[in-house]
Amino acid sequence: MVIPKIQSYPLPFKKDYPAAKVRWKIDKKRAALLIHDMQDYFINFYGEDSPLIQDVINNIAQLKTWCMENHIPVFYTAQPAEQKDEDRALLNDMWGPGLTAYPEQAEIVEKLSPTQQDHVLTKWRYSAFYNSDLQKILKETEKDQLIICGVYAHIGVLQTAAEAFMNGIQPFVVGDSVADFSLTEHLFALQYVHRNLGVVEDAQSVIAS
Repeated sequence: MVIPKIQSYPLPFKKDYPAAKVRWKIDKKRAALLIHDMQDYFINFYGEDSPLIQDVINNIAQLKTWCMENHIPVFYTAQPAEQKDEDRALLNDMWGPGLTAYPEQAEIVEKLSPTQQDHVLTKWRYSAFYNSDLQKILKETEKDQLIICGVYAHIGVLQTAAEAFMNGIQPFVVGDSVADFSLTEHLFALQYVHRNLGVVEDAQSVIAS
């Protein structure tokens, strides 16, 4: 299977998913931002003029600006342009060669380009924690909250949020700053987070923290 072409859909509102079980609030001193898989390859499946992905990119850009203004560290995940079969492993069975077939599409989308101050993590599996320094850096910098945005909500975003939770890091998924294959899968991810492991916020609520 390869990633399908993705049709635009309206971003959900808070009323579209249940309330969180926990009352965690974002603390600027404890938080870090993760921009997940916003590489040209993954974004190109939405097409050139997708209102959905343009809204998500704009919301993420606002989140990053807020983080920079408040000295909140920013992390990115990015799959390498070249991956050996043994490194890619079962991803080959599930998704085919993926980005390795289009190495020219490995860059982060231009509007969200990392700066020298940002941490770019090499991405090997769905979760940003797998075989990366993310947990180590968060611990060293005394950050135990992770604000997560990017693609795809029900795959890497959800797996990263789950692993954060299991490692004692409070995950906050930004519901209007993630995108997915469909609204159904988008809502599934947000509902799962709220019911089992974290908090879903919208971009403006995060910025107002």
